[in-house]
Amino acid sequence: MFEFVRNLAHEHEQVVPISVFVAILCLCLIIGHLLEENRWVNESITAILIGGVAGTVILFLNKGKSSHILRFSEELFFIYLLPPIIFNAGFQVKKKQFFQNFITIMLFGVIGVFISTSIITAGSWWLFPKLGFFGLTAREYLAVGTIFSSTDTVCTLQVLHQDENPLLYSLVFGEGVVNDATSVVLFNAIQKIDVSRINSRTSLQLIGDFIYLFSTSTALGVTFGLVTAYSLKTLYFGRHSTVRELAIMVLMAYLSYMLAELLDLSGILTVFFCGILMSHYAWYNVTESSRITTRHIFAMMSFVAETFIFLYVGMDALDMEKWKMTRLSVGTLMASFGTLVFLILVGRAAFVFPLSAFSNYLNKHPDRSKPLTFRHQVVIWWAGLMRGAVSIALAFKQFTFSGVTWDPVNAAMITNTIIVVLFTTLVFGFLTKPLILCLLPQHVTDTSDEGQGSKSPKEDMTLPLLSFEASASTNILRAKDSLSMLIERPVYTVHFYWRKFDDRYMRPIFGGPISSPPEC
Repeated sequence: MFEFVRNLAHEHEQVVPISVFVAILCLCLIIGHLLEENRWVNESITAILIGGVAGTVILFLNKGKSSHILRFSEELFFIYLLPPIIFNAGFQVKKKQFFQNFITIMLFGVIGVFISTSIITAGSWWLFPKLGFFGLTAREYLAVGTIFSSTDTVCTLQVLHQDENPLLYSLVFGEGVVNDATSVVLFNAIQKIDVSRINSRTSLQLIGDFIYLFSTSTALGVTFGLVTAYSLKTLYFGRHSTVRELAIMVLMAYLSYMLAELLDLSGILTVFFCGILMSHYAWYNVTESSRITTRHIFAMMSFVAETFIFLYVGMDALDMEKWKMTRLSVGTLMASFGTLVFLILVGRAAFVFPLSAFSNYLNKHPDRSKPLTFRHQVVIWWAGLMRGAVSIALAFKQFTFSGVTWDPVNAAMITNTIIVVLFTTLVFGFLTKPLILCLLPQHVTDTSDEGQGSKSPKEDMTLPLLSFEASASTNILRAKDSLSMLIERPVYTVHFYWRKFDDRYMRPIFGGPISSPPEC
């Protein structure tokens, strides 16, 4: 039997590995379905465990030479696997919750990444040499900070119920996407700076590059989303074929990602905001049957891509080439791994709890009847402890060439990254369900944002506007009240005026139902 498999693989070098991997992927989906109600195991853990078992079998068949069916490269991840995951996140996001909590999400997803990167970079730079791990350059230490600041919130999102915990789900989901985008943008910005002279000017240059990449990538995604919506509205593809509607949305989203990468921008941000704009406008310009189909197809593509990545991570854990290439002793390797996990814990706590307090201070108004409690903050902290696909991809991009490295230091960092991803996903992932059920019992509904948006702006807040009929002194008082309201309640005030602008100017051009009156 083994001889037959070897002969078959030799005759069809490309077809057999792909067929075997797809078969294992199907098995992973089936087992994940059977374990859906399990309290401890989620889909990402299932994929990693099955990948480990498959890797063991392949390693045995290859007589200990390799556990790989396919060789992972950062290009495979960034070009083929990541776009559908991020686009689906933008397309499926609950825009109302996302933008109502936009300031808090940006605090966690942007400011938090900078804080976490600084702590992990400084900690590893200081502790690694003391552990006997030498050879990393200044740029590589900065890259390590961004690699291990990228979170994977899939485990937590699979446990949280959006209807029972809308505020918490929105924050964890939104931070996860923005965190990934910020980590990749920051990683790319680090590659451009002169690390031989790190000073205040270098820091300002890094922040300037980050702001430029962040803003231009967002603008490009918004542009593609609006162009797609306008094309679907004016050309009406559905009168001849609903397939063309779906095709134009998928291809325009993918084109936006590839163009962003071609221009050295952040494809993650571009395709994410492209997805938001498409779901806000373009989705209403297609036929009813296409609306249902698009959501299912985008979700399916994202699900398969995520499962593919975790399945490969499980197989890659048994890659003998990297383990043999690493010249560190087992004690030093385990010490460096433990140091990274400790820095991840500290770096996460260093911004979640202070920024949560700052968010509660900013949101002192009736719209959020309850602040982020300590239990909420613990869940948010825990949700960001897992490391996943983006960390793996950035590590391969920094420390390998097309998935291969012959440098012992680089091999050690790849091995460390895989161990961290496996440990955090399996150990922390196993504990996620019981932790959340303990902190947030399912029978207790999170009322911290109940009623948000249930009232119209006329009922929820009275915006004092200027009037030509009133006296000058009255208008001055109204202007002062409007300014103070904008300062005290910036998100809701801006959101109110945006909905009025959206209904009056944007939706008539790009499509979508006009709400009357617009809800906050």
